[in-house]
Amino acid sequence: MQQVEQQLSFGQRCGRAIKHWRSTPATARQAFPQTTLQAIEAAISDGEQIHHAEVRFIVEAGLTPAMAYQGVSNRQRARELFAQYGIWDTEDNVGVLIYINLAEHQVDIVADRNVGRRITPEQWQAVCRTMTAGFCTGNFHDSTLQALHQLNGLLQNHFPASGAARNQLPNDPILL
Repeated sequence: MQQVEQQLSFGQRCGRAIKHWRSTPATARQAFPQTTLQAIEAAISDGEQIHHAEVRFIVEAGLTPAMAYQGVSNRQRARELFAQYGIWDTEDNVGVLIYINLAEHQVDIVADRNVGRRITPEQWQAVCRTMTAGFCTGNFHDSTLQALHQLNGLLQNHFPASGAARNQLPNDPILL
């Protein structure tokens, strides 16, 4: 993995590692309880009825302390998970990953090449801002569902459903 572009001092790297170490799976379960996870899964399933893309949603409480210390960025981790979970492996290259790192308070979206060609960085940022604005107030449930609604609208505009489609990726969110 590559290093974060800005070089962190020893103290900053240690502080970042501790912040990630303190963010536990319980933190993720508190922010995303079972009812929220079920609502996310339903929103993804509903969206895939109106568009042809495949959406995965992954929440990670924090990186391992070693990854945080080494300077792995949120974007690098999102790309790693995109590959690890085979989101790139859809028939028409229409996989989309929404990755949330709770320790960093960051959201990243990684899209396969067919989707990435059609949706602008500004549109992706708008979806991310919807989530992070809600997260700042502790509103993980509603802001996530609003962002998924936005995302489904974007995907429907560019990849409208054309009859029955095979679900190529699971719709259930993943908590790491």
